[in-house]
Amino acid sequence: MVFRKLPGVSASGMGLRLSQKFVFLLFLSGLVTLCFGALFFLPDSVRLKRIFLSKTEIQPVTVGSGSENDAREHLKRPNKDQEHPKAMTPAKGDNKLKSLSRKPSVSQEGTEERLAAGKAHEDLTLSRSKPESASERATSTDHGANSDTFNYLKFKSCLLKPPLGRDNGKPGDPKTNERRERVKEMMKFAWDNYKRYAWGKNELRPLTRNGHIGNMFGGLRGASIIDSLDTLYIMGLMEEYNDAKEWVQSSLDLTANGEASLFEVNIRYVGGLLSAYYLTGEELFKNKVVELGEKLLPAFNTPTGIPRGVINLGSGTSWSWGWASAGSSILAEFGTLHLEFVHLSELTNNPIYKEKVMNIRKLLNKIEKPHGLYPNFLSPVSGNWVQHHVSIGGLGDSFYEYLIKSYLMSDKTDDDAKAMYYSALEAIEANLVQKSPGGLTYMAEWRGGILDHKMGHLACFSGGMIGIGADDGAPEKRQHYLDLAAEITHTCHESYTRSATKLGPEAFRFDSGAEATATRLSDRYYILRPEVIESYMYMWRLTHDPKYREWGWEAVEALETHCRVESGFSGIRDVYTMTVSHDNMQQSFFLSETLKYLYLLFSDDDLLPLEDWVFNTEAHPLPIIRNGCLQDEATQDKTLSE
Repeated sequence: MVFRKLPGVSASGMGLRLSQKFVFLLFLSGLVTLCFGALFFLPDSVRLKRIFLSKTEIQPVTVGSGSENDAREHLKRPNKDQEHPKAMTPAKGDNKLKSLSRKPSVSQEGTEERLAAGKAHEDLTLSRSKPESASERATSTDHGANSDTFNYLKFKSCLLKPPLGRDNGKPGDPKTNERRERVKEMMKFAWDNYKRYAWGKNELRPLTRNGHIGNMFGGLRGASIIDSLDTLYIMGLMEEYNDAKEWVQSSLDLTANGEASLFEVNIRYVGGLLSAYYLTGEELFKNKVVELGEKLLPAFNTPTGIPRGVINLGSGTSWSWGWASAGSSILAEFGTLHLEFVHLSELTNNPIYKEKVMNIRKLLNKIEKPHGLYPNFLSPVSGNWVQHHVSIGGLGDSFYEYLIKSYLMSDKTDDDAKAMYYSALEAIEANLVQKSPGGLTYMAEWRGGILDHKMGHLACFSGGMIGIGADDGAPEKRQHYLDLAAEITHTCHESYTRSATKLGPEAFRFDSGAEATATRLSDRYYILRPEVIESYMYMWRLTHDPKYREWGWEAVEALETHCRVESGFSGIRDVYTMTVSHDNMQQSFFLSETLKYLYLLFSDDDLLPLEDWVFNTEAHPLPIIRNGCLQDEATQDKTLSE
């Protein structure tokens, strides 16, 4: 509109009308801006956003109703954490975390992968997810209130055998029993020193005689206590067990703020409390694990439902590890939740936990896998692989373990888990399994089609994994799988026998003429890891070949000689020298896994029989879920009469 000066109209009058029109237009534009802005900032605006955002940005892969709400929460205005990218980086202790993490091992992998990352930077702008939505929190709370519907007596009646066997697994052979008692004494020694010098802290520093908190567990404390509950119980150390139970009741605080590893909290705290409840029936453990499980749910609030690796248990915010390639989530972390979350749904009668992990599986089934392999890094925003690095050791290991164990824990009804496991195993055999010139079978790593002839100590669990899955493979391949399991376990034993201390290095190589030995100084340490002994235990149960018990006893003697110090057990920095240097750390997984697997190795098979129990990746036993029995009315009548 063009304004002209009209005859008979004063200039001042025209100026007044123009001012009025300007004020009116200013008011109108402000009103339009306010209404338009409301589309994006009012709680019900997400549906309107679909007009402006592409479907690929807002539609996650969903199972049930939970994941869509997660994506909506993520698309709301960014929180303070998202506005400050610096908050993404871990605390100063991150390097220490990398060297001490149980699974996945990130000692050098994280640095190498971070340097190699060159894409998917969209994760950096969406690195922290929003806390759990109010509707989801209400849902989980409402269902959690029904957790008393779980019938413990009914559960026990569905077990095929008593958990502790006829005589607590005591072997008839005096020599074997003597060895078992030696392992029990090692556990008591480790526990007593933890209690004396580090009670309530996460782990013991035996050389300096003080506690270690670390930065993997956020504000949580008592990792060694939670990790030891089931070990103390099955060993019959009841005074020590009762002390641990009393600490859980009086001192385990699940409300503290802090940056916690979703993976570590799940396998140690959730797994430890679940197994303690199933073994003892103590309601205390059930109540604590349900409370903790609810606090982990916000980590899944991402566009894809793939959880981020770090969560603040107090605020519910979550983000990716600073060292993870382009803000990605780690296969061995988001793939190692299934066993525990399925049991959380069992205990609470709340499907949300199972839905979360089934959503992960659905996405993994949907996306393309290079040569049938699962790379270690996945974007929780786009749902695409970030790199093509494949490892059966650190960063990948327990994902494969949980596939076969999910099938076994379902009483062999989870056909999807079975299909995924055997398909992955075929791809591993075709691409990663190698034979050295000396005849040793090993698992190499795969980096975009190029093999790295290195096998980590963490990968040595795979002997036991392949062994327990052998019977359920194709009939013509069952013996082959058992043979493969034995060959890998033999290779890992060789990595022990070829060192001066008879303990295995963190990683060993098969190139430059070396076989089953560490060629890098940074790979020569041993931090009380359990994976080799874990495979010994499984292979003993499957074959009863006495060599596995002998190999286990070799490990006991090496631990006693080189790792036992005045006030506990410590890892060593170089397995190839007899003049050992200790790392001053008694890892909680030494109590949960290493000593438990040794104790089971020298016990009868009816102590935690494999017909009834599967072990999570921290060696916490979880019962097989027999839905047919649990839902049977005759069983219910039987438990009511009891």
